[in-house]
Amino acid sequence: MRKFTQSILHYLPAAGIFVAFVVLWQLAVSVFGIREYLLPSPLSVLQSMFGDEIPWLSHAWITAVEILGAFLLAGIAGVLLGMAIAWSPGMSRALTPFLVFVNTLPKVAIAPLFLMWLGYGIVPNMLIGALIGFFPVVINTAVGLTQIDQDLVDLGRVFSAPKWKVFVKIRVPNAYPYILSALKVTATSAVVGAIVGEFVASQRGLGYVIITTQSSMNTPAAFAALVWISILGLLLYGIVALLSRLLAPWADDGAA
Repeated sequence: MRKFTQSILHYLPAAGIFVAFVVLWQLAVSVFGIREYLLPSPLSVLQSMFGDEIPWLSHAWITAVEILGAFLLAGIAGVLLGMAIAWSPGMSRALTPFLVFVNTLPKVAIAPLFLMWLGYGIVPNMLIGALIGFFPVVINTAVGLTQIDQDLVDLGRVFSAPKWKVFVKIRVPNAYPYILSALKVTATSAVVGAIVGEFVASQRGLGYVIITTQSSMNTPAAFAALVWISILGLLLYGIVALLSRLLAPWADDGAA
């Protein structure tokens, strides 16, 4: 019971801000008489979210698969590249400039190329999301593997541990908080990437819903799609935060 009460108190400020935002939104629409096609009320958005005008479940499922795929691709590729950079100074000198170059490319401009090469579908949107989200994982993984107490490394050498064993037993656990922190950022970046892909060219997904409803001035449905996208992002972020507490409880600052 005590832990339940502490959990409620922990999330109470965030819930209070959210409720205050919704109340102010509803009051602004009601008091100023804002037209629905410009800014729908929260009640209109809620009705649209659970209405049968749009097959929300099928669109949300497509977007969820794209987001999860982008997140997994970015996480796996980012961790492997970060390990390669930390393992060898030569690899670091070779890979880092190229990765920085890739990260500086405008992702919105790359999206049409992916669609031209791979066609319509889930895979291009996954790749766009992964491209947006992988760089923080690379950097944090490399930092976590290299920024380590030198005494721990010296202790491994005293016991004649080979380089790979020091890497796996000492450096990798030290990098857990860094990697998990980057994955929280990637969880939100994957959402952005998937929606960018759907904006460019898609026939399914919540991003597609936003584009089509905007053209028909169905603003409540567009806002409803935004809310569903936010819910998917929050779910993924929450899963990563939970994994962070399980895998690296010593680094959990209670922020998630």
